[in-house]
Amino acid sequence: MNYIDVFNGDADGLCALQQIRLDNPQESLLITGPKRDISLLKRVTASAGDQITVLDISLDKNRDALMALLESGVGVRYFDHHFAGEVPKHALLETHIDTSPQICTSLLVNQYLQERFCAWAVTGAFGDNFHAQARQAAQPLSLAPVQLDALCELGTLLNYNGYGEGDEIFFRPEELFRKLHPYADPFAFIAEEKAFLILREGYRNDMAMMADVQPELSEEHIAVYILPDVPWARRASGVFANDLVGRHPDRAHAILTRLPGGGFQVSVRAPQNNLTGADALCRAFATGGGRKAAAGINQLPESALGQFIDAFRNTYCGYT
Repeated sequence: MNYIDVFNGDADGLCALQQIRLDNPQESLLITGPKRDISLLKRVTASAGDQITVLDISLDKNRDALMALLESGVGVRYFDHHFAGEVPKHALLETHIDTSPQICTSLLVNQYLQERFCAWAVTGAFGDNFHAQARQAAQPLSLAPVQLDALCELGTLLNYNGYGEGDEIFFRPEELFRKLHPYADPFAFIAEEKAFLILREGYRNDMAMMADVQPELSEEHIAVYILPDVPWARRASGVFANDLVGRHPDRAHAILTRLPGGGFQVSVRAPQNNLTGADALCRAFATGGGRKAAAGINQLPESALGQFIDAFRNTYCGYT
């Protein structure tokens, strides 16, 4: 039997897999990619009897490949919090899917493993912008505020590494996971692993560039930012969106990053005080998807910008 781990390359996917493989160490094939690269199951080549663990990618976006694997006799264990559509029933499929806006994949795995590696779950939740849930999950650990802040920073940096294209990112997600995996304790990773310092420096430099970015549109309930077609903007777009939500909890945010061939990559964050609507908004556009609190569109044509802003305003202001 071969083990195959398929996971989102952001903080939530990384920390979910970290828990799984600390609990059950196995040599496994890693299949992943940057945060927006979520149609991952179609890359899997497996045979009857193989076991796949899937973490933090939408079942709906991987449905056809999932069914083909199940029908060929491959066992699949699936953890996720994104829009799933109808969840199939199959003897070889085990699902742990919860699309509530109050939970992420790392916390689902934390529940499944009965909090055995809770500090990593907390790290993943912080990275996926579930700050209140991360602090609640951390209560059994009795951490000092400075320790919680350290896990928050680590989660943010892991998430930051998930954005960007090709060589723009600091570490390929599978490479970053291999750096994480020797550390059962995330505080040891922070103290000992050079990758942490590399990500911290890159994050600080890119967020300094973001300091001069002004909104294209700013209203009481929504704000739209348009970022240039440059590496620092692509790398920082996701953490910038999360930072805006923290600073303006009653406002929805859309971050549009210009693409080299024209159009935009879009990140949407629902208001912190109304965590809903982002997934439905983005699914209305081709290449869109995500979850209720945070979603995106991989390629929005320039000609559809006005349509998107109208739909964004209608979702969070109740008018067009």
